[in-house]
Amino acid sequence: MLQNKFSNYSTECGTDEAGRGCLAGPVTAAAVILPDDFELEVLNDSKQLSEKIREQLRPIIENKAIGFSVTHIDHSIIDEINILNASIKAMQESIVKLIPIPNYIIVDGNRFKSINNIPFSTIIKGDSKFMSIAAASVLAKTYRDDYMNIIHEEFPMYNWKKNKGYPTQEHREAIRKYGITKYHRMSFRLLPEQLKLDI
Repeated sequence: MLQNKFSNYSTECGTDEAGRGCLAGPVTAAAVILPDDFELEVLNDSKQLSEKIREQLRPIIENKAIGFSVTHIDHSIIDEINILNASIKAMQESIVKLIPIPNYIIVDGNRFKSINNIPFSTIIKGDSKFMSIAAASVLAKTYRDDYMNIIHEEFPMYNWKKNKGYPTQEHREAIRKYGITKYHRMSFRLLPEQLKLDI
């Protein structure tokens, strides 16, 4: 069972992102404030859960959360400011949209930049340790998957409905065969022989 809180602050939010390693689409972050007595035994890091379980957990998290928010940062911003900064920006924007405003932030990972002078802690593998970060990881992942399912309809040959934009062999073969789309991250190594790719 994951822990409810990290700090002694009254309103603590957890934040996490999804899609950092993808070749296409946005990086998506969520921020979640859970009640102190929140319990959900199956909740864990979204990567440890099946798609079906994640979809079942999402409405439970949304209904029981004190507050939650989700933010997409699209591929063009990722290319402009790099994926680390885009991930932090997505988390920051999610936190700013929260009602109520948290007075402490716990972040999955080891990098973050303070927003509105709210104190924070970064926690390695926080999504497998704390409820609010795990909940944020589930929301970030499911909302991003929804986004990728929508743009899959526009470019079905890349099968984003299945690979969600990650660098699978199938995705890279599609790039090799059909070229790139307006959703691909140009700052990423889209193919192993990137320097030969006519872009």
